[in-house]
Amino acid sequence: MMNEKKNILRDKSFAFAVRIYKLNQYLVEQKKEYVLSKQILRSGTSIGANVREAYNASSKSDFIYKLSIAQKETDETIYWLELLKEVGLLNEKEFESIQVEASELLKIIRNSILTAKKNNSKK
Repeated sequence: MMNEKKNILRDKSFAFAVRIYKLNQYLVEQKKEYVLSKQILRSGTSIGANVREAYNASSKSDFIYKLSIAQKETDETIYWLELLKEVGLLNEKEFESIQVEASELLKIIRNSILTAKKNNSKK
């Protein structure tokens, strides 16, 4: 199911994973934070992995399932970002910058799921 032309969701989720990796490095090296940084690294990088799996799905149902996992991981990542801000490990500017990107990704994933479900029900 993977379309080799430009895929906004695939590209954005990969770029987001890179950003999360860099955030993890910052948290570990600058803030000496090792627990929350692992949580956000796990959830934030798995978004792109699940999106990639979705585009290689063997069926439309599998595609929807993998995107649903990506949606949950995105929402979990937003939770960790909110927690990092609340406990003072991210300032408002740092938080806003990455939270906007995460929310945009969540919106794209949700819309992709809705479109896939709608197209699946037309059969």
